[in-house]
Amino acid sequence: MSSASGGAAIATVRAERQLLAWLESCVVGLNLCPFARPVVAGTGLRIAVCAADDSEEGLLLMQEHLLRELDLLQGSSAEEVATTLLAFTGGLVQFDDYLDFLDQANTLLAAAGLEGVIQLASFHPDYQFAGEPPDAASHYSNRAPLPVIHLLREDMLERALAAWPEPEKIPQANIARLNAMGRAELAARLARLQAL
Repeated sequence: MSSASGGAAIATVRAERQLLAWLESCVVGLNLCPFARPVVAGTGLRIAVCAADDSEEGLLLMQEHLLRELDLLQGSSAEEVATTLLAFTGGLVQFDDYLDFLDQANTLLAAAGLEGVIQLASFHPDYQFAGEPPDAASHYSNRAPLPVIHLLREDMLERALAAWPEPEKIPQANIARLNAMGRAELAARLARLQAL
């Protein structure tokens, strides 16, 4: 194994460790997504890591990686791959760059004919909801240790929402929970995850 591929393997293992810890301590632990527990506890969670940088070539590699993951998800049963987290370890560090790529990802999803089949959810260390104050604790509901695009099966999401009492109240409950914790605690928690 070359040192370059050895470094990439270490980065992949670290990204997986950070994301699993984030899922367990934040997404499931804080109940930010009440549907996540069975997926995280099961075998259908896929974590894919893209190490491409923000160069023109790197962005093309990111698009190719996304398309491969979309193809894998739609070509697999929900038992094999229920959902995919695609993490970016070499690029998309700036939130605006991430949002630009997310727009491209949604365009690729539509071009692949997968609107209504797969939905993309977004997570980033500097996630910022439009119209919210920059220091709002609510941003932490979509903050992760790394830039991530979550590929969700729409049919699974629809079934989960239908089975949950008052799913429209989930965002407000999350905001209340995060506000109660406070921005300082949330920032410290995120920093600990990024240090793993």
